[in-house]
Amino acid sequence: MAIGIIPAEAAFDGFKNDVTVIIACALIVSAAFARSGVIELAMRRVMPLLKTERSQVPVLTGAVTLLSMATKNVGALAIMMPVALQVARQTKSSPARLLMPMAFGAMAGGMVTLVGTAPNIIVAEVRQSIVGEPFAMFDYAPVGLALTLIALAFLAFGYRLLPRDRQGATSLSAALAANAYATEVRAPEGWAPGSMTVSALGALGDGEVKIMALIRSGKRRLNPRGNVVVKAGDALLIEGEQQALEGFVSRAQMNLIRDDRPVPMATASEEIAIVEAVIGRNSPLQGQSVRSSDLYGQHGINLLGVSRSGFQLTQHLRTAKLAPGDIILLQGAEQALPVALKALDLLPLAERQVQLGSVRRRFMPAVVLACAMTLVGLGLVPVAVAFFGAAVVIVALGGLKMREAYAALDGPLLVLIAALIPVSDAIQSTGGSDLIAGLLRHVFTGLPGIVAITGVMLASMAVTPFLNNAATVLIVAPIGATLAKQLGYNPDPFLMAVAVGAACDFLTPIGHQCNTLVMGPGGYKFSDYPRLGAPLSALVLVTGPSLILLFWPL
Repeated sequence: MAIGIIPAEAAFDGFKNDVTVIIACALIVSAAFARSGVIELAMRRVMPLLKTERSQVPVLTGAVTLLSMATKNVGALAIMMPVALQVARQTKSSPARLLMPMAFGAMAGGMVTLVGTAPNIIVAEVRQSIVGEPFAMFDYAPVGLALTLIALAFLAFGYRLLPRDRQGATSLSAALAANAYATEVRAPEGWAPGSMTVSALGALGDGEVKIMALIRSGKRRLNPRGNVVVKAGDALLIEGEQQALEGFVSRAQMNLIRDDRPVPMATASEEIAIVEAVIGRNSPLQGQSVRSSDLYGQHGINLLGVSRSGFQLTQHLRTAKLAPGDIILLQGAEQALPVALKALDLLPLAERQVQLGSVRRRFMPAVVLACAMTLVGLGLVPVAVAFFGAAVVIVALGGLKMREAYAALDGPLLVLIAALIPVSDAIQSTGGSDLIAGLLRHVFTGLPGIVAITGVMLASMAVTPFLNNAATVLIVAPIGATLAKQLGYNPDPFLMAVAVGAACDFLTPIGHQCNTLVMGPGGYKFSDYPRLGAPLSALVLVTGPSLILLFWPL
């Protein structure tokens, strides 16, 4: 814009472009899908069967690949990573052998549908500007499915190229998650299961949640036997790590005892938050119980759980005595929590995702997503309208709070894409793409079309680690389409080559968010990525162009 290539009035056109809207809405829908707990429910029966890496890698990689076909691949990986880490912990497997294949599988699965990855959305927009019609929801499926199956077959055996001895970085969140929280849940009236034995309920905790007591009609039974039947209205005192408790509460369809009290809010738009805090030495809570301290009456907050070394909850949570050093989970309005923390001399811990008791609307996000994809697939509604509507419906029905929807948006990515869209348009309008394509035409003239397709795919693969896959497509796609026209070819296979190349960054941890996401938990070094990624990239380069030409002839 400073040198006059992009007009000032067009500088912010990217923010109203369909691409930006689609990606933003896809992020929101993916976040709601992750919070629904439906994937955890589906994987619960499979996890006990995954005893060795030989079965874990193909099953977990296949699951994240399937999921990434319907949601953003980064979101799909984020959903499945806790499952993989839990499997690794239970079976003493190496997370390094599981996470990188899953990241690569997520990237491969993203190639199958329009919304699986940002490059597909951008390539569709570039095609519309050139041909007058974008790629449809499932136009990527023939090539994407074939390449995905090839990738899965390779990863099922290729994971052995990865080292076993990598140790994942222990973050503050992971360290805190090791704390066992004690909390109280109740089977509500009209409880869906009707009744269950203690042993059946314990199985829902995957061996990581301990049922310490059952309370019925004011009578307490410590360490109830497995054949004791739990009925609607019964309260359970349970203990486990935060993530395990979260899964148990969701699967058992129970309510946290303190979670059913409405939190007073200053405004209708104010959000409810959950924080972890440590009780200080001078806190008025020390020696007090929840009932005697009247947290709800005095401060409008609920106590959801208590964590203390050696502590066992054998009475109602509201009667448990608190002590300095206890880590407690508090729920309250966003404006009320800071005031309460200060008044009670509580030290808030580093912010992390605490979802205990907040898994909501299990099947609703999946149904809304399926409806949106069906409407787009049938050509009844434009992609931007369908996914914007899906995001609005999910938030309106309570599948995601407004604050969580905002948090799901990847601000840097959206700003980058919106800023580069005018640049991409300028490359075409100023003749930049014609100039670069003209230089490349001299290289590929007289050679088979498949060579040009391979060259474009290779260029897209090579640029992605240094730019970002979305930025790569915005720059390379117009050049690839112009090159196709100058060579007298159909631009569609060239655009497909750009999309595949940008989606397959298997060589570095920085080119794609999926690779970055697993680097810390997997304990990977930069040099570990080419171990598995180089042969997979070569496989895509060898098979990809032929598959593209099979379904998208020149």
